[in-house]
Amino acid sequence: MNLALTESALVEVRKFIEGESVGTEGGLRVRVVPGGCSGFQYGMNIEEAPQETDEVVETAGLRVFVDMFSAQYLENVQIDYVSGVMGSGFTFSNPNASGGCGCGTSFSA
Repeated sequence: MNLALTESALVEVRKFIEGESVGTEGGLRVRVVPGGCSGFQYGMNIEEAPQETDEVVETAGLRVFVDMFSAQYLENVQIDYVSGVMGSGFTFSNPNASGGCGCGTSFSA
């Protein structure tokens, strides 16, 4: 699976992981769930270990956990962290999305 995080996203995720003290098995879960204004939405959280059926992607020493349902929507996605006058947060660049909305966390496929 090809899932990329920019350097700024890696820095921010590592801060969260350090704050959670999840140990060497821990990592970032990236998922897609039904919902949002366009049909699907992204979710991220820190977990202590992957689930048995997860795909584990390692990027720059960071472990990323992706479940089988989400994997089909996350292929070739790039996650970035942006900061600006209007706020800061993670953004997703998804070449598989056929549409989206202004919130940046909802898409259609």
